[in-house]
Amino acid sequence: MSYGTLFLTQYQGKILGPVAWVLGKILNWIYLGLSQIGIENAGLCIIIFTFIVNAFLIPFNIKQQKFSKVSSVMQPELAKINEKYKNKKDTESVQRMQLETQAVYQKYGVNPTSGCLPLLITMPILLALYRVIYAIPAYVDSIGQLYYNIANALRGQDYLSYMTGLIKELRVSTAGFGDISKEISATNLVDIMSQFRSSHWEALAGQFPEIADIIRTNSEKILQINTIFGGVNIVDAPGYHFPGVLLPILAVVLQLIQVRVMPQPAQGAQTEEMNATMQSMKTMNTIMPIFSGVICITLPIGVGVYWVSGYAFRIIQQICINQYMKRVDVNELIAKNVEKVKKKNEKRGIDPEAFQKYAMQRTSNLNKNSTAGKANLNVNRNTNVGNKKNSADYKPGSIAQRAHLVSREGTGREDK
Repeated sequence: MSYGTLFLTQYQGKILGPVAWVLGKILNWIYLGLSQIGIENAGLCIIIFTFIVNAFLIPFNIKQQKFSKVSSVMQPELAKINEKYKNKKDTESVQRMQLETQAVYQKYGVNPTSGCLPLLITMPILLALYRVIYAIPAYVDSIGQLYYNIANALRGQDYLSYMTGLIKELRVSTAGFGDISKEISATNLVDIMSQFRSSHWEALAGQFPEIADIIRTNSEKILQINTIFGGVNIVDAPGYHFPGVLLPILAVVLQLIQVRVMPQPAQGAQTEEMNATMQSMKTMNTIMPIFSGVICITLPIGVGVYWVSGYAFRIIQQICINQYMKRVDVNELIAKNVEKVKKKNEKRGIDPEAFQKYAMQRTSNLNKNSTAGKANLNVNRNTNVGNKKNSADYKPGSIAQRAHLVSREGTGREDK
């Protein structure tokens, strides 16, 4: 049987599992590529791997920041709507608030959920990336083979009691191990050994002298592959010792810099809730880097390398994106967004001109009282919008039906 089916268990989550598998293939290709030029180093692989994955996410980050740029223009109008319906919880007011908010988004050609879409795409990738970094032997064949060589030799020894003790010491999850009182599979032995720090390998060789040569030969190669930054092992925790302690310090400093280079929220009309949210974000942006540094002291150095290289990449990326966004004209961006929405509405059978006209009417009346708003909307009650369909022609509850109703309200019906 191929050793590839035996070593460290790959993550099997329904969503993150397939993503981790793809990322694992990329990591394996990076290791193979470096080994072709005589470089076999897991730490360097982590750095390159992190850069490649973050580079893939650049388009989503740009999309997110374009949405934020348009949002900064919309914010005063949204704030006025929130203020207008403040403390109004009745059904009619809630519906009117939703319609007017939708009209603002329609006016600027954006979808309120589009700001979340990049996060929904990038978050599974980043979580799966962490899974791969934490279990490199499961995804890099050459490294996995070294662990398997030791696991196979151990299974010919009286290993059960000793390895069961290490399970408790290393806090290895035994979910899926089966009955460990009788046997531990080669796969699960590597699950345990993947958490070994430098001191554990020599202790293992001392415990099983009959296979000490096999343990030392393979573990020395493992330690060589896992060594980075002047002799630190990526499986060890940095603690407070030099040079490992530099990693948590870098994690704090780089994360603080990353926060500073991120675009700041636009100043303008804000509700009390928005101000409270912004204040909470400022507090979190101060606390989280420090918290990350503290956590980094106790986690394997490999995870810290992943964090630090990710922060460094995103700082450079953000500086470049900031320069790009300075050249993006917000009016042109809004015009492009509106044109895209217009084409989508045409495909759905919605009269885009009527819908956009309604949006402009709604948003232009934010500073007027309700009576003036009704009079303004009633001017167009006999306008022919050219939309021959009625509500029944659309699927109940669909976006098209809601848009059609909104369009009819704005162009041919009284705003009650």
